Amino acid sequence: MEHFLFKQMAFVRSQTLKTMEGVTEEIADRIPEGFRNTIRWNLGHIYVVLERFSFQYIGLPQHLPNGFNEQFEYGTSPTKKPDNIPVPTLRELEILLVGQQERIRKVLGHRLQEKIVPPYTTSSGMTLETPEQFLSFSLYHEGMHLSVIKLYKALLSR
Repeated sequence: MEHFLFKQMAFVRSQTLKTMEGVTEEIADRIPEGFRNTIRWNLGHIYVVLERFSFQYIGLPQHLPNGFNEQFEYGTSPTKKPDNIPVPTLRELEILLVGQQERIRKVLGHRLQEKIVPPYTTSSGMTLETPEQFLSFSLYHEGMHLSVIKLYKALLSR
């Protein structure tokens, strides 16, 4: 039987993908007044952080296209992106976001309870010790950024 966590992840990701509907390449790169990131940055950041949470801490390779860490990792901003790094299209981000879910389920489905040594403490102070805990925390993370994307869409469509 499939772990309920994967159903939750699929639901949250479907909401993220649904929110992408109607976003143009131009809108994806606009920064709303008073903010520091874009819709494209939030989508790439969701992807990069889940890659790290899913694979890095358990010692598995991440699937990160060229320049993704430099563009989308924690602390980055599209206003400070190096010029020589290609920017992914919305379609490319969508393909990556869709494929990521199945890859995680296949690789980690039977490893959810393995201990991560040493445990990892997030920037918000939560300590994570197993892939299951990392994936569960990723639901909170993606939900936060999904709300930001929805806010940006509303602000940019005015």
